[in-house]
Amino acid sequence: MSKFSRALAGAVVLGALTFSAAAQAAYPERPITLIVPWAAGGGTDATARIIGSLLEKDLGQPINVVNRTGGSGVVGHSAIASAAPDGYTIGLLTVEIGMMHWQGLTELTGASYTPIGLVNVDPAGLSVAADAPYKTAADLVAAIKANPGKLKASGTGQGGIWHLALAGMLRDMKIDPASVPWVPSNGAAPGLQDLVAGGVQIAPVSLPEARSLIDANKVRPLAVMADKHVALYPNVPTLKEATGSGWTLAVWRGIGAPKGVSAEVRDKLAAAVKKVVESKEYTEFMAKQGYGVAYAGPEDFAKTMAKSDADLGATMKAVGLAK
Repeated sequence: MSKFSRALAGAVVLGALTFSAAAQAAYPERPITLIVPWAAGGGTDATARIIGSLLEKDLGQPINVVNRTGGSGVVGHSAIASAAPDGYTIGLLTVEIGMMHWQGLTELTGASYTPIGLVNVDPAGLSVAADAPYKTAADLVAAIKANPGKLKASGTGQGGIWHLALAGMLRDMKIDPASVPWVPSNGAAPGLQDLVAGGVQIAPVSLPEARSLIDANKVRPLAVMADKHVALYPNVPTLKEATGSGWTLAVWRGIGAPKGVSAEVRDKLAAAVKKVVESKEYTEFMAKQGYGVAYAGPEDFAKTMAKSDADLGATMKAVGLAK
């Protein structure tokens, strides 16, 4: 190769590296779309919008929050997974991504995405009406064992996350999950109203969802299905402290991108999401809503999704909800 050829080749390589570095430094150069798989006005939507507004400040580009609803979360999660892996479409993944494929609704799992960062965790609680005779979780478990089929529970649809929380707890305690019939509802709010009215006796929903009724002394939280106490109600014991069962289950939310996003773009997004979660604005907003703040980077978020998927799958199989 002549000196001229070598020089030309070197210039091409240097130019390519310079272009790559410039492209990396420039990202993002245009607005980013943040897809939310659930309806406007809910907790997931509110979380996405505060994250979007704070990401705008750090990344210097508009973040357009778009709600893509339908199919019990399948439509929105599919839209995130199928977008171009260029960093200009991201989404707020939710715990349901570890449930939908077990139900035969989609083939998507947490592994179908580039994980960016976990932003929120809210564990299941174990609540009863304030006038119920059960003062502790141990009292409630004893009543379930003594009266199979008598106590009913509600807080979500059949096979929903809170149904699985209770079924998994009972299974962990070697109690037939069918011992507590599940009354389907359109979410935690109607399930809690049924609890207060006496239609059901147990609501295994998150404590933030029960907050207004707990504070009004209409609902009594007996335990939280987590490894540690929650900041919202620090005096509520963990399930293990209350009953000896180590069963835990929580809803979670995290930012993800389509599979195949470059490491450079992933790392820039991950750093920005970490800043958001650690910001005063985010922590104050989440505290006001009663939501739990949790952060995990890309690798640990991937592990969280995998563990959630395995736990949910095992419980769904055990109670006949997996296809």
